[in-house]
Amino acid sequence: MKRILVTGGAGFIGSALVRHLIRNPEYLILNIDCLTYAGNLESLISIANNDRYTFLKADITDRNTVVEAINCFKPDAIMHLAAESHVDRSIDGPAAFIQTNIVGTYTMLEAARTYWQTLSDKQRDIFRFLHVSTDEVYGSLGAEGLFTETTPYDPRSPYSASKASSDHLVNAWFHTYGFPTLITNCSNNYGPYHFPEKLIPLVILNALDGKKLPIYGKGENVRDWLYVDDHAKGLECVLLRGLPGQTYNIGGNNERTNLQVVETICDLLDELQPASGAIKNYSELITFVTDRPGHDLRYAIDASKIKNELGWQAEENFDTGIRKTVQWYLKNKWWWGPIRAAKYAGERLGTGETKR
Repeated sequence: MKRILVTGGAGFIGSALVRHLIRNPEYLILNIDCLTYAGNLESLISIANNDRYTFLKADITDRNTVVEAINCFKPDAIMHLAAESHVDRSIDGPAAFIQTNIVGTYTMLEAARTYWQTLSDKQRDIFRFLHVSTDEVYGSLGAEGLFTETTPYDPRSPYSASKASSDHLVNAWFHTYGFPTLITNCSNNYGPYHFPEKLIPLVILNALDGKKLPIYGKGENVRDWLYVDDHAKGLECVLLRGLPGQTYNIGGNNERTNLQVVETICDLLDELQPASGAIKNYSELITFVTDRPGHDLRYAIDASKIKNELGWQAEENFDTGIRKTVQWYLKNKWWWGPIRAAKYAGERLGTGETKR
C-alpha cells in the first residue's frame, strides 16, 4: 500500500486530488489542511468515512506538528498543494502568501528531508516530494508562444512571486541535498467545489443571483483552462512516473479570453436555467470594471513534455468541462450556498486598498 501525505487536501485542487487517489485501493491518504477560508471539508464528504483516509487539521508552518505527522504516518510520498492561491487577495494582503507559500514550503521540505534521511536505501529510492505550482511564475505572454519547463521565471503578483520562491526552494533541496523532488506548474483550473472568488464560479453564482458579472478591463486577458479532475490525474502520473529533479507543465490546451469564458457560461445558463424577471439573457449582466493591478495578459502552457515522457494529456476540452461545471453548480447549492452566505458573497477584491 502506498502511503501518500497530501497538504491542502481540503482546497479546490487538493480535494479533487484526494477524491481521485482514494479510488485506488492501494493508497492510504493523510490529508493535512489548516482550513483557511478556502478549505472546506464538505468537498470531501463523499470519502470522509473511508478507512483509508485520515484528516489532520494543522498549519504547514508549524514545524513540530508537521514533523510529528510525517513520522507517525510514514509516507512513501508527499504531495504538497497547501497554498494561498488567489491573486486578488495577494494584492490586498501579501503577508499570508509569504508565510504559507514560502515559509510553509520550507517547513515541509525540511521536515520531509529529515524523515527521508532515516529511511532505508530502498525506501529512499521510492520516496517522492511533489510540489504543485502554477504557470503564473513565468509571467505574461504576448499574443504568441507557450510556457515551457525552461521558460525563465518572471512573476508579476505577490501570489506568483511567492510560488516562484517556493519552486526555487524545492529545486535547491534537490540539487543541494539530493532530496527527490518533483515540480508541476499548471494552468488555470476549473470544475466542481471551486471557491467562488475565482472567475468561473463567481460568474455562475452571480448570474443565478441576478448580480452583475464583473470582467476586468476589456476581457481580453487569455488563460489556458484545465479541468480539475484532469489535473488530479496528471499529478498522480507525475508522482508515479516523473524523474526526480524535473519540472512538468500540466495544461489543458484550452485558451479562452475572459470575455469568451463569461459569454460561454451565460449561454449555458440560458439553456440550462433560463433567466427570469427583468433580464432575458444572462449576458445582459456583463459589466466591465477597472482592471486589477499588474494583470498578466496571457498564459498558455506547452504540455508536450508530460504527454511525450509520461503519457498524460487532458481528457476534457473546455466545452465539455465547462458544461459539467455549470451543471454541478446548478445541482449543488448545498455546497456553495453557505459559502456565499457566510464567507464570500462576490465582493470586489484586489484593489490594493486593504490594509496589510
